[in-house]
Amino acid sequence: MLDKSETTTFPRMNRAYNDVFQPGQMSLGLVVPLEAYPDSAVPNMTGHIARAQLADSVGFSALWLRDVLFNVPSFGDAGHVFDPFVYLGALAASTRGIALGVASIVLPLRHPAHVAKAAASADVLSGGRLLLGVASGDRPDEYPALNMSFEDRGGRFRDSIDYIRAMADPYPRCDTMQGTLSGGIDMLPKPSEAQLPLLITGGSQQSPEWVASNGDGWMTYPRDAAAQGREILAYRERIAHAGLPDKPVMQSLYVDLVAQADAPPRPIHLGFQSGTDHLRRYLMEIRDLGINHVALNLRFNGANVEDTMHTLAEEILPNFQS
Repeated sequence: MLDKSETTTFPRMNRAYNDVFQPGQMSLGLVVPLEAYPDSAVPNMTGHIARAQLADSVGFSALWLRDVLFNVPSFGDAGHVFDPFVYLGALAASTRGIALGVASIVLPLRHPAHVAKAAASADVLSGGRLLLGVASGDRPDEYPALNMSFEDRGGRFRDSIDYIRAMADPYPRCDTMQGTLSGGIDMLPKPSEAQLPLLITGGSQQSPEWVASNGDGWMTYPRDAAAQGREILAYRERIAHAGLPDKPVMQSLYVDLVAQADAPPRPIHLGFQSGTDHLRRYLMEIRDLGINHVALNLRFNGANVEDTMHTLAEEILPNFQS
């Protein structure tokens, strides 16, 4: 369990990172699309901007987009359909304070120069509200469509991280397999602060030591409490061993919130159905294990989504940083 008396501070980065991630505390966000679509791979996206504005107004700390290039039938989920960077622009213009995260951009499928420019643009246009999750990708069907190899995506992922980091410098210099920056040209805009917050998803085909040393935080998946506690402790031990300041950990969670507050949990895909009492206890437990942010996914929610958002805001958010 996390000893809150021993927590220090996370690095200071942009507005979103500083607001969403606090040592010893937990904030809550929502995964887009903000709708239930349990029986279809494709959401209808009706009223999605209004629901994003609702999430902003009732106090959720972040909205999380995904990078799903193709609808791959075997995966059964097309995400929010829109390109994440285009969607970030729309959300930046239509929301005010909520952080805008991507969980996660599949770096091996995109050139890092385009990622760096699009991400910095979204960060500046939103007033420093971007959180850039990055991943190596897990849909083998997408790679042949771009004439790319799935097996070597780990190397391209590392290379992209180096390239994107370099782009924050004036007239950057960087020699990578995806291009050489010789110092004679510059990329604009620069991020709102010194660098973009890069949050690494899972292992991303890297060693645990590399993940701990090279990201600004870690995105992981739900596990039972004992296993999750061990994973978080090991991650933070690797950070300390590398001589680096502590970094945040976040996870996703599918929830189906029912009206009866004391309804017991029932497992669903990567989460559970329950009332607010169990959800509150679970979130408090993983907060005390060291999780700093949870991205709630309402895809399998049986109740009206707006009603569920209001219930979460009234019954759950007051117990956590928002």
